[in-house]
Amino acid sequence: MTALNSIAVIGAGAWGTALAGVAARAGRNVILYARSAETAKAIAAKRSNPKLPGVTLHASIEVTNELKRAASADAILIATPAQSLRAAVSALAPHLSDGAPLVACAKGIERGTHKFMTEVIAEAAPKARAAILSGPGFADDVARGLPTAVTLAADDEELAKRLVQALGSATFRPYHTTDVRGVEIGGAAKNVLAIAAGISVGKNLGASAQAALTTRGFSELARLGRAFGARSETLVGLSGLGDLILTCSTPQSRNFALGQALGRGLTPPSGKLAEGAFTAPVLVELAAAENVDMPVSTAVADILRGAVTIDEAVEGLLTRPFKAEG
Repeated sequence: MTALNSIAVIGAGAWGTALAGVAARAGRNVILYARSAETAKAIAAKRSNPKLPGVTLHASIEVTNELKRAASADAILIATPAQSLRAAVSALAPHLSDGAPLVACAKGIERGTHKFMTEVIAEAAPKARAAILSGPGFADDVARGLPTAVTLAADDEELAKRLVQALGSATFRPYHTTDVRGVEIGGAAKNVLAIAAGISVGKNLGASAQAALTTRGFSELARLGRAFGARSETLVGLSGLGDLILTCSTPQSRNFALGQALGRGLTPPSGKLAEGAFTAPVLVELAAAENVDMPVSTAVADILRGAVTIDEAVEGLLTRPFKAEG
């Protein structure tokens, strides 16, 4: 198995910086790319990123704003938001060698095209090999070296294994799979469902309602996953149920925080991207195309676009016909 000795991370936000630290702790040569020359220079000089306060950048991490330099790495992690993935990969593509591994590290579905993250990579950089990293993990925990387990998926199992070996360490444990679509659906759907859980907490609906929303939400995630051929072990694994449990239970999740603010009738936090807000309408459209019933996700999408109030959405869910579990 050929080792991937150098890793580049595209995107110097909190998640990208945390992943650069992961690769450094795994013993790789690491390049962290920031689009702004000023940002790159500041991070390199201070050996810290204001988006991750209190975390010192590993001494071995090189910071640059030169895409060509980042493209020279053996494998590249794309740590931009889901809706920015195509632009980032398109800019990177001319500098890539044939067969370069590109790993999407965002959880979402592209608006307009309804494309999953690996599909976006395949279109924007046809000569690259696409993979995706997903699972329960917050940037601050990962950056500080707290124990984290994730899933890394690629159609090529050998590539997935190589990426796992390149990133894995005592505190960051990736599991590999070839169920790419299952991992992508789990990551995208849980963001939408976390908004629902946050709304429940913001509205003070109680712990029982939050538990019900989480479990019924998982049923929706699983139904959609099965419609796209996802494997059951993926859906109940780290990138499905595991990630859902984490993001439906803590304000550290931007999606949960957005829902909580909505439930309290507050203006959502500014300057913080909640991928679920972008994913919700796309997820509902995908589900409708596959004739998959997703009432919780639909309620979230309706609330976000102002079609219903939260009280109306809750009433709609509670007055649905009784049905069998599943």
